[in-house]
This record gives sequence, structure tokens and C-alpha cells, in this order.
Amino acid sequence: MSLAAQRRDWDELAQLDPYWAICTTPGKRFGAWDAREFFATGEREVAAMLSEAEALGAPVARAEALDFGCGLGRLTRALADRFDRCVGVDIAPRMVEGARELNGDRPECEFRVNSGADLTQFEDGRFDLVYSSIVLQHVPRRDWIEAYVREFVRVLRPGGAIVFTLPSHIPLVYRAQWRRRLYHALRRLGVPADTVYRRLRLQPIAMSFLPEPGVTGTLESAGGRLLRAHTWGASGIANAGVRSTRYFATR
Repeated sequence: MSLAAQRRDWDELAQLDPYWAICTTPGKRFGAWDAREFFATGEREVAAMLSEAEALGAPVARAEALDFGCGLGRLTRALADRFDRCVGVDIAPRMVEGARELNGDRPECEFRVNSGADLTQFEDGRFDLVYSSIVLQHVPRRDWIEAYVREFVRVLRPGGAIVFTLPSHIPLVYRAQWRRRLYHALRRLGVPADTVYRRLRLQPIAMSFLPEPGVTGTLESAGGRLLRAHTWGASGIANAGVRSTRYFATR
């Protein structure tokens, strides 16, 4: 899968059901999210994340944060309340457009399209925090995931914090991702995206994983230092056997 195809998928989701594409909460599909409730989840998540990170000693400063995979700015907005400035990046131009519209009242938030498997638009050591929540698991190639993790370390200021989540195991039965494959097959046949998504209830979201030793090795080879890795199993029959890990790192 190319980055252009990945961008096309998320642009379609940004048009079809952007809030659910970011927070795939049961019962919130097909436009059921309330915007105020949606952004409130970001406030709670960021507060809890920073509390845990600071207990580990990072970040030591709060000048600028990076929200990688920002979507509509759910977390960017919350981070901007706690840092002088926050930059949100996303692969989908429509998501970035939506984030700018929804956060037009927050001049300390900036939103940019990031179209490559890198962060070369940012200089070394720029950010005090690099945060990525429920994003890397939707990157369809492991080498891209590893490239992004290395870039997280590069753009981090010494004493800063990197925090991201990524599944460390997905059962074999879920790896075929037949819904995603069928979605793409029907779209190639010319079936409208709205029909495939709403009537057939298919979606193009990829699910990837990377075992914890691979993530830790990538962080350390890039010059990062792991502070904590917390792994838990997903609840519910639909996600049985999926294990996710939240990583806290610094440099």
C-alpha cells in the first residue's frame, strides 16, 4: 500500500464520518458523536497522560508539543491548554482542514499536512512532547511505523517526552482484515464510498502491530530511552486477544 492510498482512505473517512474515524467508540458511528463530548474525551486523555509522564520525570519543559495523527484536533486542542504551542499533523488534507475550522478560536494550535513517512518539515530537537494516540496502529507497513518512531526521537528536545500507543499483538484471525480488503475492492469497481461505508458497513482502516522488543529496539537505536511500557489486553469479544502497549520514552 502506498502513502497516497493511505491518504486517500483517510480523506474519504474525513468526508464520511470524521469523528468516528478518530474515536471508534461503539454506538458513535454514522455521525452520532456530539462535538463537545468528542473534544471532552481529549481533555481527559491528555490530563491522564501528562500526569503519568510527569511522574516519570518528563517533559521538563512545556514550550511546544507535537500531536502526530491529529485528525480534527481532539488532542491538539487539549495539549495547547498545557503547552505554549501545539502543532498537529495528519496525512489527510481533509482532516487538517476540519481541524483548522473546529479550532479556529485557538491561535496556539497549528495544523499541517504530513504526507511522508517522516517528519522532515520539523528540525531536530524542536518539541518538548511528541504524542500519538491510536494512530500508529493504522499505519499499514511496519517499516513506516519504525520510521515514524525514529523521527519522534529526532524531533524531541532533550528532557522531552515521547508517548504513543501501538498494539504489540493481534491474533492471526484478525490480520486478514477482510472488511478493509472488501471496501477497497468495491471502491476499485466504482461503488461510491458512501454506499460501501453506510449501506454495507465496511471501512478501510488498517490494523497493524509491532512486538514490544521491536519498538524498544527502534527507540534505542534512534537515541531514545524507554521510561515505561505498559501492556494491556483489549476488552470485549470483538477484540479478544489483541494486546496494546503504551510507551513512554525520552532522550
